[in-house]
Amino acid sequence: MKFLDFRNSYWSFLACLVTVLFAVQSSNAQQGTRKPLLQDIKVASADPVPTPTPGVKKTGSSSAINAPVVSKGMRRSIPALSDVAIPGYSGVLIESLDGRTVIDSYSSSTFNPASNVKVATAYAVLKTFGVNYRFRTDIWTDGQIDRKTGTLDGNLYVSGRDPMFNLEHGVNLAYELNKLGINNISGDLIVTDNFAMNYSGSSQRSARLLNKTMNAVSRSRGAAKSWQKFVVNSRMYTGGSTLASVTTSGGTYVEGLPTNARLLFSHESAPLREIVKVTMSFSNNFLSERLGEMLGGAYGVARIVQMDARVPPGHFTLQTCSGLGINRVTPKAQLRLLRTFKTFLQRNRMSFSDVMPVAGLDAGTLRGRYNTTFNLGSVVGKTGTLGRTDGGVSTLSGQIKTRTGTYLFVIFNQKGNVRRFRSFQNSFVPMVQGLLGGAARHNYVPVAMEKRLAKTKIVYPYGRRKRVED
Repeated sequence: MKFLDFRNSYWSFLACLVTVLFAVQSSNAQQGTRKPLLQDIKVASADPVPTPTPGVKKTGSSSAINAPVVSKGMRRSIPALSDVAIPGYSGVLIESLDGRTVIDSYSSSTFNPASNVKVATAYAVLKTFGVNYRFRTDIWTDGQIDRKTGTLDGNLYVSGRDPMFNLEHGVNLAYELNKLGINNISGDLIVTDNFAMNYSGSSQRSARLLNKTMNAVSRSRGAAKSWQKFVVNSRMYTGGSTLASVTTSGGTYVEGLPTNARLLFSHESAPLREIVKVTMSFSNNFLSERLGEMLGGAYGVARIVQMDARVPPGHFTLQTCSGLGINRVTPKAQLRLLRTFKTFLQRNRMSFSDVMPVAGLDAGTLRGRYNTTFNLGSVVGKTGTLGRTDGGVSTLSGQIKTRTGTYLFVIFNQKGNVRRFRSFQNSFVPMVQGLLGGAARHNYVPVAMEKRLAKTKIVYPYGRRKRVED
């Protein structure tokens, strides 16, 4: 009896199970048959989780943070930008001059800005010393001039820290010495320990190079060519001979000035604004570091930016003034710096095109970019590249002009192929310009870098060339 009850229960259970399966199958038939073995795909979080960047070691001039700070969220005011795939671990921020956000992608996350650090160095040095500041290189002697023999009986001293003192300027010193009646120096050529020539980091090498360059016999072809270009570009020496040569009988040394040294004349560099333009256009690391040294190095530059642009220290931390190595900046901090820099330039009746390269028009890192008929002259900014540091870095920040207005932008690409990053930047910026009404050209007429740097001066004591023996 119990066996029959169990069997009846068993068959009842099977009947119920068949009924349920039939109902489920009917429901699937109505809603569409599910493909077999197809599992639900879990979509990754929209917030990227980057691999921690190697720690930044504390130096005497910096206290950089250990790893990038990652923010959350992405905002776009143009729907079409929602479909843009930004490569690598990246931050992008574009704003109008009145503060309206076009795109904000992880702008509070820290990245390696590479040579975009030079924007900070440029702002800090221009703000501190003034746009028309000139570096002085003073020429001294402790001897007397024998005009019959054309000999300076004594030593010639050169002091100064002009970072742009180059080959043509060395010939220029010889030219001015010749005008004073000096063709030979019986003593030594001595430079101070802060003197640099032709981007050399050694004062001793600079002294030897200066001695060689002043002598027409030992002067290199490159120096002779640079001098001739300088004569043409400066328009200072017209209608007379530009031959120049001074020989030195003694040696070359690095020493301080003696108390009995007398000033012969001074060589003044081109205005600082022109030096900054060249530094930014060619992304010259030597010049940027030398300029930053005048402010106390990377720490001094960072402090000026943090205070003036009201940027938290954790969002703007530098170890170098050129962008080499590991630095940490957020796109938001970089854009605040651009706003502060733009305001400063406007107060001095200048614009970004006076201190940064204009794409497609100026020589340098942006010469071959954004140079089509569509966007020629519409982008002014600073590039940055690090091939291996932080897994590969390519950055670009500055100003773009469109038919609907002017916009500030920051693009920080990190941890990936530099060429791919640059290709993204080259297509992304014109696309944004197109969505904002099309590119428009900045009001800018390019000036050759050699002409900019030829704006030097020779200044004599009391405003006139004075006989040394007087």
